[in-house]
Amino acid sequence: MTEARVTSEHPAFIAYPSQAAFGRTLPKNKVYEHSGANTRLKDLFIKQVEQIVWAFKLSPETLRLATRPGVPEIQVFSLQLKTPELDHDVLRCIDGAIPFPILFELTFDGRTQVIAAYKRPSDSDVSRWVLSDYFATDWLPLGCERTVMPVAVHMGGLYEQLLYTLIPLSVRSQESLVDLVARVELAQSKQRELDKTMALLAKEKQFNRKVEINARLRRLKKEYAELSR
Repeated sequence: MTEARVTSEHPAFIAYPSQAAFGRTLPKNKVYEHSGANTRLKDLFIKQVEQIVWAFKLSPETLRLATRPGVPEIQVFSLQLKTPELDHDVLRCIDGAIPFPILFELTFDGRTQVIAAYKRPSDSDVSRWVLSDYFATDWLPLGCERTVMPVAVHMGGLYEQLLYTLIPLSVRSQESLVDLVARVELAQSKQRELDKTMALLAKEKQFNRKVEINARLRRLKKEYAELSR
């Protein structure tokens, strides 16, 4: 009997070209050495991560694309997890050890997820990297269809296209990636504030306080809607 084909897909699950395949296991102790991981971080790696594979190296040589400042290469790491949850400090640790932008593909219990932060050199010190919050897809079946890699004329453009597939808001006209990421992070902060305020309203008994909290909720919803447009 033929196995049914998995048709679920997401634009962030990319069919990377075979010439960019790297396929080397990255020992956890190498990450520790290059990132200065403390005991807590090492424990997180041990409890949550089964294996780290350096899956692909997207570079000017493997893709025949021009390089750009801040994006000399893009790395794709595959992490096999022991648990369904992964502390983002683990990803920050790996990002801190590898001086290139990274996209992570997580796998656990027959499911897969793509996650990455916007990683760029610091404006004040190009030897240091700045990370945004992490953006992720939902969990999808491990055998889901992969999409064709975005078209780009240089490495910087490819990196932007790959990140756009993960960022939950659409880019506005003339909006830079830096500005889009800042808007998303602010919207996420507003959403957390909304959630807390709604929980506070549900617990409040006094009428006057409910009126105040409702007014705050209306303001937060308006601000969130403006950011999300």
